[in-house]
Parts: sequence; C-alpha cells; structure tokens
Amino acid sequence: MKQAVPTGVERFFAEDEIIVSKTDVHGVITYANQVFLKVAGYSESEVIGKPHNIIRHPDMPRCVFKLLWDTISQGEEIFALVINLCKNGDHYWVLAHVTPTFDERGKIVGYHSSRRVPEPSAVTLIKSIYQELLAVENSNPCKSEGMARSGAALIEKLESLNITYPEFIFSLV
Repeated sequence: MKQAVPTGVERFFAEDEIIVSKTDVHGVITYANQVFLKVAGYSESEVIGKPHNIIRHPDMPRCVFKLLWDTISQGEEIFALVINLCKNGDHYWVLAHVTPTFDERGKIVGYHSSRRVPEPSAVTLIKSIYQELLAVENSNPCKSEGMARSGAALIEKLESLNITYPEFIFSLV
C-alpha cells in the first residue's frame, strides 16, 4: 500500500478517546481499535497484517522511532509525542504510551500502544525540536548516518537540559 502525501490538514480526536493498536515483535499490526481506524481513516482489513509504519508521517524524525524501538525491545515502556499520517494524507498528534507484551516465560511477543490527545503546548514545543532533528537527518545523503546524527543531536539537547528522554516528555505533558 502506497503511503499518502501529507495534506497539512490536522485531524483531532476527543480527549476521552484512546487510540489502541497492537503489533507483533516486527511491528506488524495485529489489532487496531475503532478509534484508531476512525482517526487514521483505514478499515480494519487495510491495517491488520500491515507494518505499523503505515501511519508514519514524514515530519516524524526517524531517530525518535529508533529510540522508541530500542527502548521497547529491551522490555521497557516509553512515552513519546508522535505525529501520524492518515490514509488521505491528513495528520494527527498523539501522546503515545508503548509497552512490550510478554508471554508466560517473560519473552517479548509483541507491543501495545495506547495514544491520547496531547497537550497543545507540548505539540507546539516538540514541532520545533522535530524540525531541528529532521534538518540534521536530511542533511546527510545516507539515511542511516543522518538518523545517527539526529539521534546524537537529540541526546546532546537532553544532556544540555540535564534531563532524560522520559523526564523531557513528562515535562511537556
């Protein structure tokens, strides 16, 4: 399925709604609730069995997703502010809480993501940070090198604030 071209139109969902999805360990969607389907504009059959990055917005720095995947693959939870892409190219912002799902032996068998409406002030602040990270990513013709450099820039920014990534996200929300 070809990813949509961003329209610049923002979609919203209600503060009492929660977007939920589950994936296997490879990020393939195994479950999506009705709020997810409604906001993203997909049918269930269009997302089940597809990579979760079907909703990856090009304004979302790859280094943040790398941080997210590195964290959850180690068995830890993470919170992140994320811009997602709808099927028609519109976008929506979320405060994502992603956790690993374990089997009875403690092995990670998938991931669970619950996403809520973020504070508008947090979105305003994170947009400028993401733009800086994207500029670093896009300044290198090699995608992996660009992502590594933007990740280093993110760590440098957090160290200058003397704060961890989780502390930073919680300071925004």
